[in-house]
Amino acid sequence: MSGHSKWATTKHKKAVIDAKRGKLFAKLIKNIEVAARTGGADVEGNPTLFDAIQKAKKQSVPNKNIDSAVKRGAGLEAGGADYETIMYEGYGPNGVAVLIECLTDNRNRAASDVRVAMTRNGGSMADPGSVSYLFNRKGVVIVPKGELSEDDVLGAVLDAGAEEVNDLGESFEVLSEATDLVAVRTGLQEAGIDYDSADANFVPTMQVELDEEGARKIFKLIDALEDSDDVQNVFANFDVSDDVMAKVDA
Repeated sequence: MSGHSKWATTKHKKAVIDAKRGKLFAKLIKNIEVAARTGGADVEGNPTLFDAIQKAKKQSVPNKNIDSAVKRGAGLEAGGADYETIMYEGYGPNGVAVLIECLTDNRNRAASDVRVAMTRNGGSMADPGSVSYLFNRKGVVIVPKGELSEDDVLGAVLDAGAEEVNDLGESFEVLSEATDLVAVRTGLQEAGIDYDSADANFVPTMQVELDEEGARKIFKLIDALEDSDDVQNVFANFDVSDDVMAKVDA
C-alpha cells in the first residue's frame, strides 16, 4: 500500500495550494452532505459525518460551508442533491487495477466522464467484479508524524483492532478492518494523537511495481479521473519506490 498511500497523501497537500483546491473543497462538502443524509446531522451519533467534517476542516474548508452542507444533507436547508455512490472498474497502463468511486446525481454523466478519462489515458473499462476482487475494504487512518514514534501510534490503536502501522515518511498509516475504523480513531483521540484523515478505503491485496514512465502514466490517468466532479476517490494497486517518486516529482 505504501507507494500509493504516500503518493495520495502528498498529492492532497499539493491540492491545497494549486488550482484543484476548489475541486477538493467541492468533494469534501459532498461527503459531508451525503454523511448527514445517511446518518443524520448529530455529529456525536454519526461517526461518518464526524470524519467528513474533520477532513474538511483539515483542508481549511470554511465553517459556514461545512454547516450548510450538514443542513442540506439533513434536509434542514433547501438545495441538497440526491447523490448515489457508483463504483466503476478498469485497468490502467501496465495492467494496474483501478477502482473508481463516484458520488453523483447524474449516473450518465459520471459514466461518460470516467470512460473518456480512461480511454484517453491508456486505460480500459472492465466488467463489475473483474477488478474489485483485488482489493479489500479497510479502515485507513493517516497520522502526521511530528514527534511520534511508531510505538506511540501502535500503543494507542492495538487494542482498538488495528492490524498494522506503516511508515509513509512524513506520516503513519494505520490499517484496520473497516468496521474497526471508529474504534481506532477513538483510540488515537483518547491518546491525544492528532490524525489527518480516517476513511474506509479499498486497499490492494497485490501490487504492480512501476518504473518512472509507468508512474507518470498512472498519475496522469488518476489526475484525469479526479478532474471529474463526480469522481470522489480512485484506488489503484500500484507501488512506486521512493527513487522513482523523487524522479517524477523533479
